[in-house]
Amino acid sequence: MNAEWVKKRIEQAWDDRSILQDQEVIQCIEWVIEELDKGRIRVAEPSAEGMWQVNEWVKKAVVLYFPIRKMETMEAGPMEFHDKMALKRDYAAYLSKGVILMPSYVNIGAFVDSGTMVDTWATVGSCAQIGKDVHLSGGVGIGGVLEPLQAAPVVIEDGCFIGSRCIVVEGVHVKKEAVLGANVVLTKSTKIIDVTGPDPVTYVGEVPERSVVIPGTYNKAFPAGEYGVPCALIIGKRKESTDLKTSLNDALRDHEVAV
Repeated sequence: MNAEWVKKRIEQAWDDRSILQDQEVIQCIEWVIEELDKGRIRVAEPSAEGMWQVNEWVKKAVVLYFPIRKMETMEAGPMEFHDKMALKRDYAAYLSKGVILMPSYVNIGAFVDSGTMVDTWATVGSCAQIGKDVHLSGGVGIGGVLEPLQAAPVVIEDGCFIGSRCIVVEGVHVKKEAVLGANVVLTKSTKIIDVTGPDPVTYVGEVPERSVVIPGTYNKAFPAGEYGVPCALIIGKRKESTDLKTSLNDALRDHEVAV
């Protein structure tokens, strides 16, 4: 199928749900899901300048996939499931060569690049973009997003290490080779404060490259008094002079970061 023609039909179906049962429209939606599964198209992708572009029409196809499916009962050993999507042997998301999945979950529309480890009970939400050689430790929660359509997905770039029980949601962008210590929680409004210099520098929605990040708090005044509010603290950088594994070990050792 021609992608531009498919895009046109998806946009038409989004504006007029009465054509969702047209066989041609169904084929277009299923083509998008298949292309996502094979990694030939993506919900979001980086440009040459390093910016991330959201392909809204692809997200629309994912959303439209559910109303064209019927609820079915499926079995896997002694377990029984009721869902509109078959239990995936090849998944409904792209998993590149060399990806390791422990008992975990990768949702529809996600992209997981080569050499990445998704550890036990970690979840990768719908449309999330995970780079090469990333380690998602046990219990990590990477948020998904389908709507609003223009919303950027969570992006974890190449070489990042995400510590146990971290939560990254609402389109937060973790840049290359950053390290998140255990229990860091990042939402679109979380303050990410670099405390390595004489004055704090605050980021929101993104973690700079090679940053080493731990959970923290800052004081905020409320009518009932002053209380500690969660934030994330950048306490150092990975060293440029060492390879990734040594750099990660150094970062954890130097800054006593739990993972």
